[in-house]
Amino acid sequence: MFRFEHPEFLQLLWAVPVLAGVWVWYRWWRSRTLNRLGVQRSLERMLPGWSGWRFALKNLLFMVAVSLLAVAWANPQRGAKKQTVKQKSADVIIALDISRSMLVEDVAPSRLERAKSFLRKLVEALQGERIGLVFFAGDAYLQMPLSVDYNAADMFISSASPELITAQGTAIPRAIDLATESFDPEPGGGRALILLTDGENHDEDAVRRAAQAYEDGIVILAVGAGTAAGGPIPMGVAGSGTLYKRDEAGEIVRSRLEFNLLREIARSGGGVAYRLTQDEAAISAIKREVDRLEKREMQVRSFTEFESYFQWFLLPAFLLLGLDAWQGWRAGNAPDPAKNKVEPS
Repeated sequence: MFRFEHPEFLQLLWAVPVLAGVWVWYRWWRSRTLNRLGVQRSLERMLPGWSGWRFALKNLLFMVAVSLLAVAWANPQRGAKKQTVKQKSADVIIALDISRSMLVEDVAPSRLERAKSFLRKLVEALQGERIGLVFFAGDAYLQMPLSVDYNAADMFISSASPELITAQGTAIPRAIDLATESFDPEPGGGRALILLTDGENHDEDAVRRAAQAYEDGIVILAVGAGTAAGGPIPMGVAGSGTLYKRDEAGEIVRSRLEFNLLREIARSGGGVAYRLTQDEAAISAIKREVDRLEKREMQVRSFTEFESYFQWFLLPAFLLLGLDAWQGWRAGNAPDPAKNKVEPS
């Protein structure tokens, strides 16, 4: 497999035909101008030492050097090695609440945006573990199965939005059940479920489901998004401003963080509850909890390593630039007017 790591630098190759065009135009302009001045023999006496082929050679060396530099900067690569990666890791599934209540702005810029930033840093901290993603609201679905493709996890987290699920609500039990089903059924190896939600669960079965998951060997850690004061739930934008969710009486509904519920869920699941606002401290604590889990060795994936070949183009480019600087445009036996200048007596 062949590729350029930075193909944008290949745009520099457009400089080569531009330089060639300038050189051709200069030759034409010079010849036309000199022909107006006199006959060829007289011109040779007026301009001693001019060598057309040396001048052309210098330009050719420079253009080839620019071409090689462009290719070197683009860094041609070839997939030369294939290997199987084995590592000891635990399995971690992150369940992210993407219900509309996560759009509340009691945590700037919003619960969901703050949660996505938190999870991107958490995924980076948990590199080495297998990570899966579950998105949930009124229902839940597996966004990414257990994998070590952390770039894909980052991409899915960045794209999380309430529009991905039509059924609204906060179905924490369904998220726990789906995560339980998504873990590797083979025994051995630690398993953890990280719930990131505002905790506005309308199903009283969440604590019991967490206890059942813990019995199955799954440790549940919870991260609460929002504040106790809460805020209104944005539903869209109209001409007069932002529209908020209202109840049957027409009053604006406020969404609040139910941290006590999350603490109870985490306790039943053998884990701990944290607040999103704890940020780095919460990430460090979660990593410590995951590090305590039993690790098992497994084949993760086979992948191709790319070997770079930029040096094969960079060295000749420097050599050609040095040769261009050394190579003059005058004929070898022609006198240099600067060296043979006669000072007036």
